[in-house]
Amino acid sequence: MSDVAGKGEITLAPPGHPINTLMEEHKLLLGFAAELRTTVQVMRSAKDFGSSHREMEQLKHIVEHLKDSESHYLREENVLFPYLERHGITQPPAIMWSEHNEIRERKKRIYGIMEKQKDLGFQKFVSELEGGAASLDDLLQSHFYKENNMLFPMAIKVITEDEWAEVGRQFDELGYCCFTPQHGRQAGQERRADKAEPVPEGQMAFETGSFSREELETLLNTLPVDITFVDKDDKVRYFSQSKERIFARTKAVIGREVLQCHPKESLDRVVQIVNDFKSNKRNSAEFWINLKGRLVYIRYFPVRRNGEYLGTLEVTQDITDIKKIEGEKRLL
Repeated sequence: MSDVAGKGEITLAPPGHPINTLMEEHKLLLGFAAELRTTVQVMRSAKDFGSSHREMEQLKHIVEHLKDSESHYLREENVLFPYLERHGITQPPAIMWSEHNEIRERKKRIYGIMEKQKDLGFQKFVSELEGGAASLDDLLQSHFYKENNMLFPMAIKVITEDEWAEVGRQFDELGYCCFTPQHGRQAGQERRADKAEPVPEGQMAFETGSFSREELETLLNTLPVDITFVDKDDKVRYFSQSKERIFARTKAVIGREVLQCHPKESLDRVVQIVNDFKSNKRNSAEFWINLKGRLVYIRYFPVRRNGEYLGTLEVTQDITDIKKIEGEKRLL
C-alpha cells in the first residue's frame, strides 16, 4: 500500500463506500492546497493586486472550497470516529481530531490574510499567504497520509458491513462538500432501508437514541429553561420542574384548558397564537418581560410531525446574564 499524496493510490473500498468518499476528498483537498501554493508563487513576480487579478480570483475559488471542506472533517468526527471507538479504537481518532483542529486554525489564518489584503499591502499579503499556504499544505499531506495508511485500514478491518451501511446513511444526513465526487453522493440514494438499533429493555426508543423514564425526566428537569407542553386539544399535558422555575406550575394544571391558565386581558392573544400554529400561519411567537429585575424571554413553538399539529411548546428562560456575555470563552 502507498499513500495518495503523490506516491500512488490506495484502494481500500469501492466507489460509494464512505472510506472511498473520504479518500477521494483527500486527493481533491491536496490538489487545492497545491494550487494555493502555486498561485501564490506566481504572484511573487507581480507588482500589485491589479496585475494579479486572475490569481486573486483563483485564490477566492480555492478559499471557497477550503471553507466547504468542513463537512469532510465533521463526517469523520461525528460518525467514523464514534464507530471506531465502539470497537475499542480510541487514541487514533483522538489524535486525528486534534489535527483537524490544527487544520482549522491554519485555514483561519489563510482566511484572515485574504480578508485584510488591502491593509497588508500587496507584498506583505503575498509573503504571509505564502507561509500560510505552505503550512496548510504540509499539515494536510501529513494528516491525510496517517488517515489513508493507518486510520482507514483499521476502520475497514473492524467496522462491519451493516455498520458501514449506517455510517453511509449518517454521512448522507450530515451532507457533503461541493467538490465531493458524484458517486459519493449517489451512493446515498442506493443505501438499504434503515435498520432499527436494538433498544435495551426498559428504555424508550427514539429515532436518534433511547432513554430510561428516569433519565428522560431528569434530563428535562436539568434543561436551563422551563418548558410546558399543551396538546392538540389545548390541554396542559406536561411541565418541567427545573431547579429555579420562573413561573409557578403545580400538578393541578395538568389537564386544564390552556385558556384557563391565562388572565382575561391576554386570552385573545393566546387564542390567536394557537390558531396560527394549527393553521401553519406561523412557526413561533416570542415575548420578553422584566420580572423582579430579571429579563425573561418567553417563546412558543408549534409541535408538528409530518405536518400534523400535535400541540404547543412554551419555553421560558432567564436571559439576564446571557445578555452580558462578550468576547469568547472556549472549551479548552
